[in-house]
Amino acid sequence: MPQNYIPIFIFLAVVGILIPLTLLAAKLVRPENPSRTKLMPYECGIDPVDNARGRYTVRYYIVAILFVVFDVETIFLFPWAVRYKALGVFGLVEMLVFLLILIVGYIWIWKKGALEWV
Repeated sequence: MPQNYIPIFIFLAVVGILIPLTLLAAKLVRPENPSRTKLMPYECGIDPVDNARGRYTVRYYIVAILFVVFDVETIFLFPWAVRYKALGVFGLVEMLVFLLILIVGYIWIWKKGALEWV
């Protein structure tokens, strides 16, 4: 039984050797000349001018949650596409009903104005 774990231990040993080795090689090769400009936070080419802990509008969170909900719902399309032939017409009708409910929900949210960024 323990002989089954030998490949795992070899893999862990290789990883345990390669990680410090590559970090050391990177430290030896890279130039080390930090300056105030290089140590500044950088995002999208815009200099940071305000506190990063500022408040965000609630609408940002609503759009993020809606994105996650619709994204997770579309994940259900992949198993259906894999088993499409086995499910037949029943599977097609069920997926059309699912997509119809999803589209109606999307239109309802759009009409309520939840996707407006203003």
